[in-house]
Amino acid sequence: MMLPVNALDHLDQQIIAALQADGRASWTEIAATVGSSTTTVARRAQQLFGDGIVRVACVPHEELYGPVSLFLVRLHCTPGTQLRAAAQLAKAAEVRFVAVVSGGCDLVAELVIPKSTPVHQVIVNLHNDVDGILRSQADLVLRIFKTSQDWSARLLDENTEPVVRPTPPPDAALDAIDRGIIDVLSEDGRASFQSIAARFGVSERTVRRRFETLRGQGMVTMITLVPAAAMGFDTEVLFWLEVEPAQMRRVATRLADDRRVRYVAATLGESSLMCEVVVPDNADIYRFTTETLAEIPGVRAWSANVQLLMVKRGFVTLPWAHEQITAEDALERRISALPPSARDA
Repeated sequence: MMLPVNALDHLDQQIIAALQADGRASWTEIAATVGSSTTTVARRAQQLFGDGIVRVACVPHEELYGPVSLFLVRLHCTPGTQLRAAAQLAKAAEVRFVAVVSGGCDLVAELVIPKSTPVHQVIVNLHNDVDGILRSQADLVLRIFKTSQDWSARLLDENTEPVVRPTPPPDAALDAIDRGIIDVLSEDGRASFQSIAARFGVSERTVRRRFETLRGQGMVTMITLVPAAAMGFDTEVLFWLEVEPAQMRRVATRLADDRRVRYVAATLGESSLMCEVVVPDNADIYRFTTETLAEIPGVRAWSANVQLLMVKRGFVTLPWAHEQITAEDALERRISALPPSARDA
């Protein structure tokens, strides 16, 4: 059972922020970063993992296993079906991200589709397999400028520089051991190298060296997933920006340098850029729109969706979202089973 987010104190938040900086950092390294003891950090972190508030996972680069097409999809649902539709979308292997949102649509999803798979087939299957979807708009992603977790770094150091995701070599060759390491760490990002080595019959040194190569070359990224509200960041917004074509690279670079921005991508559609912003409260969003977006040359206009519930990120279905959806679905089923007179009451 996940603890309420207000049960986290500043030390808990700092430990999570340190894990977001490096999900494989040792408890000793994290203790030095947050100014606490190794024993306290280990105990607190294990409690956070056990309560389902935090999950560390290894995420492969989207083109690690071959070329892909990326699409950002905005979906409209039948009223009352949004949560169920989001849960069904999250089960699709092609879906890397899905969130329930407010605004001009009900759900936003990111699809990663292998070049060998017809795009229309995936889009049509989503409509056929997911209950409640009325219509969708899919925009091709032309380039990702930023995918980062540095929005929480200010809990450790206000001067921390934004993290730049390395681009993997185009000819990366993986063998069964490499793939096995990725698979294990995708399920448990903090699995020990020793346990992985025993599983595949190689030395711990071999596993460590291979993992560091995978991460150093940008073939995988360690992510630490946590409800932003648990870190004191209550507002997550997706902005869809209309940008002058000649200014698009400059605007994207400016946004990528902003630590409040978690994701920036150029799209082929009604909007030129999409960016995801994570801030403590609505006042920060007001400042972002009036003092940041309004001051960047080339930004013509924008629309926005507030994220109400993030269900999947980095191909990982989030445990706290699954818990909430399951509870609400169970309640809905109990209400549906009641006689009409009892439901009206």
